[in-house]
Amino acid sequence: MNQRPFLSLSRRQVMRGLLASTAFGVARLTAGCSSSGDSADDATDDAASKGSDDLVVGFIYVGPKDDYGYNQSHAIGAAAMAEIPGIKIVEEANVPETNAVQETMRSMIELDGAKILFPTSFGYFDPHILELAEEFPEVQFFHCGSVYDEKVHPPNVGSYFGYIDEAQYIAGIVAGQTTKTDKLGFIAAKPIPQVLRNINSFTLGARSVNPKATVQVIFTGDWSLPVKESEATNSMADQSIDVVTCHVDSPKVIMETAEKRGIYCSGYHTDQAPLAPKGYLTGAEWDWSSVYTQYAKDLLDGKTLMDGGIPHLLRGGFSDRFCTLSAYGPGVSEEVQADANAVKEKLTANEMAIYEGEIKDNTGKVQIPSGKKYDQKAIELEQMDWLVDGVDGKVAG
Repeated sequence: MNQRPFLSLSRRQVMRGLLASTAFGVARLTAGCSSSGDSADDATDDAASKGSDDLVVGFIYVGPKDDYGYNQSHAIGAAAMAEIPGIKIVEEANVPETNAVQETMRSMIELDGAKILFPTSFGYFDPHILELAEEFPEVQFFHCGSVYDEKVHPPNVGSYFGYIDEAQYIAGIVAGQTTKTDKLGFIAAKPIPQVLRNINSFTLGARSVNPKATVQVIFTGDWSLPVKESEATNSMADQSIDVVTCHVDSPKVIMETAEKRGIYCSGYHTDQAPLAPKGYLTGAEWDWSSVYTQYAKDLLDGKTLMDGGIPHLLRGGFSDRFCTLSAYGPGVSEEVQADANAVKEKLTANEMAIYEGEIKDNTGKVQIPSGKKYDQKAIELEQMDWLVDGVDGKVAG
């Protein structure tokens, strides 16, 4: 019989089971407070009473908080939010994109007294957040990456994401000027619009300074598949690709493999320079600390999604401090740095558009005609389903 060991259950699963079946005391292990033995009713009342002093905010991650990637970037932002007086953070990591996240969200609400939830992974949104938002209309749910539709989605759901493709465009400029083979590589999880936009922006940046540059893309099929990510990096190195970047949850394996193979790499989500001290060029980093602290200030001011005080769709780029660029590595010349910084200044000042026609996809079809341009807020970019000319790869059908 293959029963799941009791100790493999999460803290909140155990606590929910105890609260549902017995009046025995439970240990409250929420972040930032000490545990004490109380009755089941007292434990529930205690969680609720916390809201009178602090606003309890829950963060949920699909992977570990120290993954050198997506989850770590959000955890850094959550830590910055926790520094604001009046905010209390509860967190749970390694929660899969299944009904398990519903259990975690429900427990944070019922046991921890959370009124605000940030379930950060892409797959948490539909159906999990949407179902819990209907069940708890007084709780506000903020999701990273989804596109809010007021005709379909509950009013207590919000969406936030950044134009990190601006940083990828700059990283592409650096890669396009650094490569010796004109062959670049991009390892990606899934061909969703946000990923395709990063691939395309990186490619457009590279080809803006090196028209001969091409970008081979490999889709691994999921957000965290370190074996496939290592295999993809080695395969690219074997094909004389000398700069690799990525859009996966944890770039750690890709950066380390590139360093071992003696090729350059460009990071994503957080700063991975310590993983590749010789070959790290730069990277596209999130600045969730800025975003989450602003959310905290709005929430403490009493603003909500439901009353329109907080926008249901929040987006921003360099100018709004949603993203930033990693420091340049030793392989980036001063001339390349100057070129990249000049373009970064234009993007920050909203003086240029990455997507200005004519732009063709890699099948030869015109996607953006001459004379047409999309600013970063254009909904067409959030619905991207094509790969730009210069990319060697295809969007899975």
